[in-house]
Amino acid sequence: MKINKYLMLGGAALALGFTSCVNDLDLEPINPTEIFADPSNPEWLQNAFAQCYATMAFSSNSGAGDSNISTPDAGMSAYNRIIFSFQEYASDEAFWIWEDNGYRELVTNTFSAGNKQVEVCYSRLYQHVAVCNQFLSDIDGEDNDAANQMRTEVRALRAMTYYWLCDLWGNVSFGVDAPDGTALPQIPRAELYSWLVGELEDIVDNGVWATPTPYGRVGKDGAEALLARVYLNAEVYTNGAVSAWSKCVTRCNNVINRHKGGGFKGSGLAENYLYLFCRNNSEYMPGGGNTAENEILWGLAFDSFKGQSYGGATFLLNGALSEGMYGTTEPWSCIGAREDLSRRFEAYPNDVRWSLWIRDGRTIENGGFLDFSIAGYQPIKWTGLTKTTGGQFSPDVISTAFANCDFAFIRLADLYLMRAECYLHGAGDRAEAVEGLSLIRERAGLPAWGGSDLTADNLLDERSRELYFEMTRRSDLIRFGKYVGPTQALWSWKGNSATGTNISDRYKLLPIPTNIISAQTELKQNTGY
Repeated sequence: MKINKYLMLGGAALALGFTSCVNDLDLEPINPTEIFADPSNPEWLQNAFAQCYATMAFSSNSGAGDSNISTPDAGMSAYNRIIFSFQEYASDEAFWIWEDNGYRELVTNTFSAGNKQVEVCYSRLYQHVAVCNQFLSDIDGEDNDAANQMRTEVRALRAMTYYWLCDLWGNVSFGVDAPDGTALPQIPRAELYSWLVGELEDIVDNGVWATPTPYGRVGKDGAEALLARVYLNAEVYTNGAVSAWSKCVTRCNNVINRHKGGGFKGSGLAENYLYLFCRNNSEYMPGGGNTAENEILWGLAFDSFKGQSYGGATFLLNGALSEGMYGTTEPWSCIGAREDLSRRFEAYPNDVRWSLWIRDGRTIENGGFLDFSIAGYQPIKWTGLTKTTGGQFSPDVISTAFANCDFAFIRLADLYLMRAECYLHGAGDRAEAVEGLSLIRERAGLPAWGGSDLTADNLLDERSRELYFEMTRRSDLIRFGKYVGPTQALWSWKGNSATGTNISDRYKLLPIPTNIISAQTELKQNTGY
């Protein structure tokens, strides 16, 4: 049951006016006739708070076909969808077959500062920073349980967005208390990493959290999981100056230990992998009801009727299908699996994690663009199927244009994988690392690992099989030295070659968009663009 799903989102269409923290993002106020702040008014407070969440789920407050940032396609501007573009299309996992709006340049790792996807992603993330900053400014001085809980959560939401800016761009404009319209100063990536660590440590250790976490909102587990992920990438974000593997292990163990006791073999993981991505997956969310299996530590709530978005799981299901199946009425024929991802599963034909894929009549190779029939297997992970019992789905399929399932930002499985990676860098316990990986594999129907199986290459492959399309892959490849540089891996269409070719080191970071550089000439472009 969708428990109070749109307590937040019902308020999203109500009053909260804002303008951009970056002058040239061409943002439209949510409601230009009602720009006011009254934190003493509970209705205003709830609506303003709701907007901080809604901006991460929806492209606008006017419906899925509209966007409150300047974009040629409203749907592509949704928060998780535009991040997916860089984490997945620009990696060895997802293949977008069309050439519209700069997608081909992402798929082939040939994008420039003028790429439309680069511009829209940058704009969407800074819009969210602006919304969060405005809310925190408006409630400054309010000291009551409701305001303090909201303040903690919005700081976590803002940290998530700055995490993506750090991961994708590195050296970015930064500010947490600048008035609207102020051009924010650019800071080095290592400084942003340091702020993220300090901010998230304070939020996790000293924040005022609602207990239990209300459904659809972020709680302590989600914020601590994000902190672990920031620590995991410390060497990348600081150019090798800081290693934080031991700190990452500590944070992973904190979250894992709070979840142990229920779920798959007492691990806290959901008993059934496919249930995490189905129509009624809300029970696995924070506050979702199934406390023994709340594997989704941080997620976005969606609804096929009341909370429609062309982001979320909608584009992942619709895009992967060429005809109406799995609970959708709107197949798009857009997304294929890269051959390299398919080959990772090929050696494990009984792995449940790809058991819904459509392979018959499809080519495993990504034969070319503009023809879905030769674009690779159809990778079905999110569905509109309704779980029943015993790992089964109901034969009564509810088909809708928009997906009903919630979208996970971070799952508990990733904490187990992160902990194992830390062991490879001398932190943590080997037995715990192997045990966690074995739990993930056994849930998927694969043999457990022994200690000799825990190698960097095996772990990177297992991360892909478990987390594919969950917006980690580009970051993983960079961290493992497989994205650019002398040890980079090749995959289909990398560097615009059908079989793959090496790409420049510049692609470790995205370029600051051309229109931003033109408007803020004091900003320094990332190297190589």
